[in-house]
Amino acid sequence: MSNQARVKNRAPAPIQISAEQILREAAERQEQHIIDPVVKIHDAEEYQSHLRDRRKHFEDNIRYRREHIGNWVKYARFEEENREFERARSVFERALEVEVRNPELWLRYAELEMRNEFINRARNVLDRAVQLLPRVDFLWYKYVYMEEMVGDVPKCRAVFDRWMDWMPDDNAWMSYARFEGRCGHWDQAKEIMKRYANAYPSSKSFMRFAKWAEYEAKDVDLARTVYESALVELEPEESRQARVFGRFAAFEERQGEYERARVIYKHATKLLHLGQEGTQPPGEEEVSKWEQEKRNELYKAYISFEKKRGDKAGIEDIVITSQRAEYEKRVHADPQDYDAWFEYAKMEEENEIEGVDNTSKVREVYERAIANVPPSMEEKQLWKRYIYLWIYYALYEELQQHDLDRASKIYDACIDLIPHSKFSFSKIWINAAKLHIRRKDLVSARKLLGKAIGLCGKERIFTEYIALELALGEVDRCRALYTNYLKQMPHNCRAWSKYADLEKSVGETERCRAIFELAVSQSALDMPEMLWKNYIDFEIEEGEGDNVRALFERLLEKTGHVKVWISFAQFEGTEVGKGVATARDTFQRAHDQMKEAGLKEERVLLLDAWRVFEKAKGDAESLAKVDAMLPRRVKRKRMRTDENGAELGWEEYFDYHFPDDGDSNAGNLKILEMAAKWKQAQQAQDSSSSSEDESDDED
Repeated sequence: MSNQARVKNRAPAPIQISAEQILREAAERQEQHIIDPVVKIHDAEEYQSHLRDRRKHFEDNIRYRREHIGNWVKYARFEEENREFERARSVFERALEVEVRNPELWLRYAELEMRNEFINRARNVLDRAVQLLPRVDFLWYKYVYMEEMVGDVPKCRAVFDRWMDWMPDDNAWMSYARFEGRCGHWDQAKEIMKRYANAYPSSKSFMRFAKWAEYEAKDVDLARTVYESALVELEPEESRQARVFGRFAAFEERQGEYERARVIYKHATKLLHLGQEGTQPPGEEEVSKWEQEKRNELYKAYISFEKKRGDKAGIEDIVITSQRAEYEKRVHADPQDYDAWFEYAKMEEENEIEGVDNTSKVREVYERAIANVPPSMEEKQLWKRYIYLWIYYALYEELQQHDLDRASKIYDACIDLIPHSKFSFSKIWINAAKLHIRRKDLVSARKLLGKAIGLCGKERIFTEYIALELALGEVDRCRALYTNYLKQMPHNCRAWSKYADLEKSVGETERCRAIFELAVSQSALDMPEMLWKNYIDFEIEEGEGDNVRALFERLLEKTGHVKVWISFAQFEGTEVGKGVATARDTFQRAHDQMKEAGLKEERVLLLDAWRVFEKAKGDAESLAKVDAMLPRRVKRKRMRTDENGAELGWEEYFDYHFPDDGDSNAGNLKILEMAAKWKQAQQAQDSSSSSEDESDDED
């Protein structure tokens, strides 16, 4: 059981209390503030009595809380207001016995003496304080401030020297130097700043020294010397900071030394790898986030400087450096990001074209890119992008550097790398062979293409090899290649057609016909319609009408496609055919066969082609005969079902009714025609009756 109180009755209270009521009651019940009575003193005796009462009050407070410094300070302040300085000093001395290492107490004690112009006493108090607490800076600051205000420069310098022996922080040294500057002793001030830089050999101290020399001492040469010393004398972790280079370059820019500033920026870019965020150079320690931000700011300052003071070449160099850093970041994150490698290499090539000799950099990028081989030797998909790196590399060497031997070696290395037992790339073989041809090394090109046929055996290699031999006029070599081509791919109709075209081009009609006969006799073909069409077109060109007719008859035995019948009939209507009458008989044969097969849509296509033929070569009687055979299109409904036979709903479709069809639907069509005529007559009658009514209304 829980011990928490549970509210049983959650109904609202009968009397609601508002915030205004609460505030009003609080104001009414507030007690009145009791004001201390005003004490009026009329003579010295009453004054002494008042002092005794106040002192007794302070003594009681100190007795109750002896360690509370505020009570001592108030007591001493009371004595000071009443000009009882000895008593005030006594109070502070008593307080120091309680807590002698409280710097605030010493400061209040010294301020008491300073306010009342007891300089020697204040000097003694501060001297005791800094001897006891030499690491409390504000006591020293108060001490030197007092000595400077009274105009005692030697004593102030002596206090500063005593303070510097304790190796205080940077602000103390800067205060000492500024004190000497206010006194006009700039040589001594410079020596002090040198002591400061030697005491704290860090980038911070050198930067403050240089800034002081530039703005306060107005010594530009000294400031430049300090910046140079910071880069040379400091440790690498101190000198290789972005803010050192940034302030040095900004200083030179303020002095109008733009070339010196540019040299500093370039040195920083090379040393600190500016613009390459996200990439860690080998052998260098990890850079902190704050330092990386400073480096980014320095790089932006460099870009801004070049835009203001640089020329076109300098600006382009900065842009290219920035792009190079971005690409380095991408390829470092994902070495298999081949698109990044493509863009990286293209950027380097464009930079070379613009007049900069960047050959070594381009080659380095390509070498790094092709070193990232896809992890799997089984999946070709991973290699499709990678292989283009080799191609672009070889093209760069050939087109840009005109080094054909190096490009050939690149192709050879790529061919050796590809696992040809798993997959291969025809484009590599072809490009390498064409390179050999451009090198006028035909023997090597033929050897390479022969090797490609053995290892790769793709269609494109055959076509390119045949095109090469055909361009050289080597017909026998082309025949041998086509023979091997068709041995590997007997189903390829395009290869059969090209082979036949080759024989036709050299006047070998019988060889061409034999190739076509061998091709159509194959059991499996990928595009038989193209092969038969080429064979028929060849016989038509030769003027062998009987051979064409026999081919059509053979083709119709294999397929009764409507387009074959249309082509057959159109052929008969040409000069090579037997004439228009035979063409009509062919159309009629096709129509009868399709009618028996119930192919309505094919019959429509056939009749349309027949009608076009009669318009071109027939007369009005023959055209009318064909028009009488054209069907009527009727919209009907049927039940749509799925694969399991379940009904999915009614759908509309178009059906064709031919005049010469005597099926059972003819009666239904007659009824539909009569209904349509009756509906038209009814509409005409309604329109006439409405017009008569309108005429009667006008009368």
